[in-house]
Amino acid sequence: MYTMSSKLKLFSLALIIVGAIGLIYGFIDAPSSVEDVKEMLHAEDAAHVGDSVAMESSVAGEADHADEHAEHLFHQLQNKPWAAIYVPALFIFLISLGVFVFYALQNAAQAGWSPVLFRVMEGIASYLVPGGIIVYILLVLSTLHLNHLFIWMDPEVVANDAIIQNKTAYLNTPFFLIRAAIYMIGWIIFSKLIIKNSRKLDEGFSLTLHKRNFKLSAMFLVFFIVTESMMSWDWIMSIDTHWFSTLFGWFVLASILVSAVTTIALVTIYLKGKGYLEHVNNSHIHDLAKFMMGFSIFWAYLWFSQFLLIWYSNIPEEVTYYAQRLEDYPVLFFGTVILNWLLPMLILINSDFKRVNWIVIFAGIIILVGNYINFFVLIMPGTVGESWFIGITEICSVLLILGIFIFTVFSALAKAPLTVKHSAFLEESKHFHY
Repeated sequence: MYTMSSKLKLFSLALIIVGAIGLIYGFIDAPSSVEDVKEMLHAEDAAHVGDSVAMESSVAGEADHADEHAEHLFHQLQNKPWAAIYVPALFIFLISLGVFVFYALQNAAQAGWSPVLFRVMEGIASYLVPGGIIVYILLVLSTLHLNHLFIWMDPEVVANDAIIQNKTAYLNTPFFLIRAAIYMIGWIIFSKLIIKNSRKLDEGFSLTLHKRNFKLSAMFLVFFIVTESMMSWDWIMSIDTHWFSTLFGWFVLASILVSAVTTIALVTIYLKGKGYLEHVNNSHIHDLAKFMMGFSIFWAYLWFSQFLLIWYSNIPEEVTYYAQRLEDYPVLFFGTVILNWLLPMLILINSDFKRVNWIVIFAGIIILVGNYINFFVLIMPGTVGESWFIGITEICSVLLILGIFIFTVFSALAKAPLTVKHSAFLEESKHFHY
């Protein structure tokens, strides 16, 4: 049995405390009124280091434009701490969901190589409950108009926007929250049922339970592939309400899967290094690394496909999405391609490297950082626009959610043996060699 060490507990709690303090600072530091923003702009203008638009407005005497700019900047700066916590909260929750999807795929495919990793996957999937609660609370607070993350929730914006008005049958607050509840409750119920059956199998092999998990996993995967696309539209794409892409759900799915498999590999290597998971060998790590590289290539294929189609068609309402990111986030936008595709492929393309733990860890860190930045680029332009930067609030938000994730996952890993006892393919998995 695994026992969570006191050092790891202390580390996760330290992350939570430091992260919470930094996030609170971000909310306190945000301007409380448009007048605060005007004073800030005037101070910057006087020092000749301020916003160029505000300076031009002042010189030209365009008071109305200056007021409009100040109000726009006020909403962006108020959104900043909300967006800072929303990005890691959603990203890490979806990693947990992606891990459970990968776990269900193993069950549905009757995979023989992976049962020795099942408990690792189950432990990571345990974050679905606290992670889902955090994300849902943020969505509810958005519907209460405590922020402007989703502009379609603002009645004044809707009243003056014909495009958003045509989407109100789908994009309305009650339906939005109901859909979110259906997604999360469905995902959590499936995870609880399948993991419960897995734990029962430790008491003795049962063909009935084995078949039940096979069927539940297949049902979950059908439910997931529909709800994942809708979730992507609701929680990410609707931030840029005018824009849409038919590839978007697949693009988000690729990011979820590569991050999930990477997390499985990192947790497995950590536990293996602590003397646990004695049946996990280099071939298991090799297969996880193959999935990491494969899903990275899948992500790059969808990134390029979506970008190429929109760039080539050059439709104004579509290209504005990329124009904003190319103008305000160029380093991060193209940096994701390097971090999520080029570097992982170059590092992991060698078959021998996939068996070397430190190389897999190095590639895994690059992949997770790259996919976090990918979510950052998906969410930040529509919420904070050009007013973004990675500061105390953004870093501490990651630390807060990461601390909760580590504490939840490793506490769950300590509640059951790290190797399943009576899986139908356990012996095959124990002696797996590639």
